[in-house]
Amino acid sequence: MDKNTPVSQVMTIDLISVGPNDLMTKVRDIFQENDFHHIPVVENRKVVGIISKGDFHQLESAFTFFRKEKTEAYNEAVFRSLLVSEVMKDRIATIKQNEPVKLAASYFRENLFHCLPVVTDEGSICGMVTTLDLLNYAYQ
Repeated sequence: MDKNTPVSQVMTIDLISVGPNDLMTKVRDIFQENDFHHIPVVENRKVVGIISKGDFHQLESAFTFFRKEKTEAYNEAVFRSLLVSEVMKDRIATIKQNEPVKLAASYFRENLFHCLPVVTDEGSICGMVTTLDLLNYAYQ
């Protein structure tokens, strides 16, 4: 593994994002239909926040596990009443696409992050790098 490989060679590029004015029902649908744990919040191609699956699950009623009708109706009402901007983390770190994977790894270790949006020199989102991406790269 070359620690100086740019993150652009290991990042995920097929992103699904949401906007800050989308409802949390859209986030719910994305998490239900896909197997990933972070959704970038993007406005005008710039990353303005991130929502993790953990953030999403904190909103769900604790009794969702039992799938009671009332609980699901409660969750639906909550998700229909909240905007992404009200839930997202807006203090996020990004990494440029030409930065080395060792820098991404150091961000993950020092800050306990699990993902970093990858941006161009102009600041537009172009991908996402996760701890899993780095593990796959290290052990390919």
